[in-house]
Amino acid sequence: MPIAFYYLCSMIDVVLKKGKEKAALQRHPWIFSGAIDKVKGAPQNGEVVKVYAADKSFLAYGYYNAQSRVAVRLLEWEEENNINREWYQFKLKQAIASRSHVLSGNDTNTCRLVFSEADYLPGLIVDQYADYLSLQILSAGIENVKADIIDILREELNPMGIFDKSDATARTHESLEPVQGLLWGETPPEFIEVKENGVRYHINIADGQKSGFYCDQRDNREILAAYTKGKDVLDCFCYSGGFTLNSLKNGAKHVTSVDSSALAIETLKHNLGLNGYTEDRQDSIQSDVNKQLRVFKDEGKKFDVIILDPPKYAPSRSALDRAARAYKDLNRLGMLLLNSGGIMATYSCSGAVDLETFKQIIAWAALDAGKEVQIIKQFHQPEDHPVRISFPEGEYLKGLLIRVL
Repeated sequence: MPIAFYYLCSMIDVVLKKGKEKAALQRHPWIFSGAIDKVKGAPQNGEVVKVYAADKSFLAYGYYNAQSRVAVRLLEWEEENNINREWYQFKLKQAIASRSHVLSGNDTNTCRLVFSEADYLPGLIVDQYADYLSLQILSAGIENVKADIIDILREELNPMGIFDKSDATARTHESLEPVQGLLWGETPPEFIEVKENGVRYHINIADGQKSGFYCDQRDNREILAAYTKGKDVLDCFCYSGGFTLNSLKNGAKHVTSVDSSALAIETLKHNLGLNGYTEDRQDSIQSDVNKQLRVFKDEGKKFDVIILDPPKYAPSRSALDRAARAYKDLNRLGMLLLNSGGIMATYSCSGAVDLETFKQIIAWAALDAGKEVQIIKQFHQPEDHPVRISFPEGEYLKGLLIRVL
């Protein structure tokens, strides 16, 4: 259906059950299907609807999707503000401007420009990699206005190319098929060279994880590097080498980097060469991290600094118990490989695991390992991944810097 339909004709009403308006009034962006009393009309997936409380008072505009547990994703709370092309342009310009200082110097030319609900554009993620943009579209509402989103990004940023990296399985919750491919301009080369905090990287958008790079660890890489000078470092789930390269830059004695992905190890080796580092200070191992940690333990190997940055173990709350066991076992093994007084940076990118739960998991791991632990610092996602105060679920990345005694 033409995009204009969603701009001009989407005045279907969704009425909530009595007492279910509190979250919307507090500007939380999700309305669950169980909170809806009636839908006046037959909206298509992704269509913009008006949401009302049971007393018929206006609450917000939002994307409707009958197939999703989150039946409405709220966009706008002022009734006089129409959801049209100008509205999207304003939101995109606002998001881009808020990150301008991150990219203003010569040391960094990659960051997240749009972060979904945090920027009032639920289901849209835009990452900048030098002269290219990588998009992830995770909601039917954004999918319906994709053409306008692309046009606006072209006008505002004039990139060389815009690539669709919407291959996440999360799209199935919105009845969308995973897709990937060029949206506009030039196809990105196999490797795009970017800079982050003065470190050079080769980014593979098409075949890389997420949108091509983990820019959410930008600040944490620099913070941790300060602890690695002259140390033997183990970087687990190293991917393209963010923690490895920052450690080498700061004078680490030696870094061992482990990842199960052949592409990750290949990309890491590219990045080592880009930054002028030789193999005498670094080893790359393609292996399952948990298995490799056990091999190191059997060999009696020890490290001064260990980084544990695993993938998302808990994609939902239903997976929390299983994820807690996985995090505990991983961190227990890490603690056993540290020299006394060694430092471990441990992370969770699972939104279902909050910081207090993560601390408890680390306490269990320490108990099982027979170790004492001191928390030195707490890690968070950087400012280009902001957290709306009305949407705490947006705070997904958390970490601890601990000393293990």
